[in-house]
Parts: sequence; C-alpha cells; structure tokens
Amino acid sequence: MPGEPQRGGPEGAGRRADAAEGGPGAAGAGAAFSRVLLKLSGQALGGPAGTALPGAADLPGAPDLSSAAPPPRTATRSIDPGTTAALASSIKVAFGLGVQIAIVVGGGNIFRGMSAAAGGMDRTTADHIGMLATVMNALALQDALERQGVMSRVMSALEMRAVCEPYIRRRALRHLEKGRVVICAAGTGNPYFSTDSAAALRALELDVDAILMAKREYDGVYTADPEVDPAAQFIPELTHREAIERGLRVMDTTALSLCMDNRMPIHVFRMTGDNIARVLRGERVGTVVHTPAQDDRPAQDDRPAQDDRPARDVAPARDAAPARDAAPARADGGPGKQV
Repeated sequence: MPGEPQRGGPEGAGRRADAAEGGPGAAGAGAAFSRVLLKLSGQALGGPAGTALPGAADLPGAPDLSSAAPPPRTATRSIDPGTTAALASSIKVAFGLGVQIAIVVGGGNIFRGMSAAAGGMDRTTADHIGMLATVMNALALQDALERQGVMSRVMSALEMRAVCEPYIRRRALRHLEKGRVVICAAGTGNPYFSTDSAAALRALELDVDAILMAKREYDGVYTADPEVDPAAQFIPELTHREAIERGLRVMDTTALSLCMDNRMPIHVFRMTGDNIARVLRGERVGTVVHTPAQDDRPAQDDRPAQDDRPARDVAPARDAAPARDAAPARADGGPGKQV
C-alpha cells in the first residue's frame, strides 16, 4: 500500500513472494500465517503454585531430618520440567502446521531486573542478570522441544558461544527457512529494555506476520485487572493506540509504540491447550491488537473544501515603477554611464 511502512529486507520480500505462490515461504495446509513470533513469559515454564522444590533432604542418601526440616519451598519462580514439556508439546502441534516459529522468552520466573533495582541493586547489573535468566529458560525450552523431535536453536543477544549461538539476523532467518524453531534469548542485549521490546524488535527484524502473546493468567486483554476489578470486561479487538492511551497491559509502551509504527499485529491469548495452533489456523482466540491502515492518514472531513474556504481580500497591486532610461552606449562599445 502506498505510504505504508514495509517490514523486512530482500529476504522478507522473497518469503512473501513464496507465500503468494505456494513456495518454501508459504504457510502450511490450514495455517493462516507463514511465520510468527511467539512471546512467552518466564512464568510459562514455571510450575503451579504450591509445587514442592527439592531440597538437601530430598537427595539420595540424605539423613532423615523430617522432624527438624523446614517446610518445602514452593515453585512459583522456577523451571518446572513437566510444565515445560507440556509447553513444548503445544509448540510442536503448532509447528506441525508448517509455520515458521521464532520465540522470545522472558526470565521473570527466575529473576526480575526491575524488582532487584527497586531493592537497591544497580539497574544495569540487575538487567544483565535478568538477561542471563532468559538464557536459562531458552535452554530449558530447547531441551524440551528436541526431546519431542522439534529441532531448535537458541540465539542470544549476549555472546556465550559455549552454550548457544550469538543472535545474527541472517543466520536466524536461515534457521527458520531450514525448519528450525529459533529461540531468542537475552532480550535485546541492552539494559532498560524489556523482553516485550525484544519481541517487537525481533518480530520486525525477522519479518513475521504477527506476534503471539501467550499469557498464563488471562484469556486476552481486559478493561482492568480481572483479579482486582470483578467488573472488568474482555476486549476482543483494539488498536495499538487505544492500548497505549488506556494503559492496558498488553506490552510495555516502548514495544507497543514500535508495533504501532510498523503495523505489527499482536494476538493475546491464554497459554493453554491448543490455543497456539488455533490462532495459527486463523481462529479468533483472545484479543487482536492491530492498527488499520487508515488510522495514520489525515481525516478528509476535517479539512474545508476548496469552494467553502472564505475568500481572502486581495491587496491592490502597486503602480509599476517607471522604467529608467538606459544610458547611451559609448562610442567604444563599452557600457554607458547612467545619468
């Protein structure tokens, strides 16, 4: 569309052409998308509240200290193998539709940089620790995917070549084209940017069709927090601008603004059952956040028509100054002297 920002470079253009012709970049049978980015919170890998974490007393050969041992801790901020395996199973079903999938995973189940900074830690240091937490989650998710036969690659914005690849855009695109799930870790690699911003950035770099925001608590976007306000209403569809102006918790403002400027649609839904596959098939699940093409165009009705504009008084023209007599030419052909 004329005037509309175009996402992606030559690689993305080629994939769009393939999708139109049914080539390698085309969506699989029954899929409405050819390439998506799945944004997962760190809590998506954590166990349900109340799950006991193993302690020293649970190790083989440990003495019986049940009478003096403290109560087991609860797994509200950890990686739960069963939960991670179930998540990988859902991704495998979605991957079976022939859709190329990139994933950005958070780290809040292990460490939250902003919370640590609020407690007195240096913000940059706290954010770097949070990035390392996302790498831990990415490695756990990779292990769960490959146990189910789904080949994947972890690509980190912070280089740690001993455990994963550095994020390089062209290499990530190549992995996707070869049928591998790409798990993007360490956020953007910069402090003060959330994994929501990383998801928006990677989605634009990899030229995906949409961002899929899988939430653990809610079915989509609500007018308020349903746990706080019982009268909160579900919103099936809204624009990026409305989400920003109303302060709705879809993404942080930086990520939403980036998606709005580039018209990147966002699908927000509960991470349960086969919801990922349902969204990829084109079913209406959760909330859709998008920006119609006409939203950033000037409204035609707000401008007065040409004939309705008031006539402006035209000042009378000044009398033309009398022409000055040209000096006679000199006999030698040089310029005459003006009188």
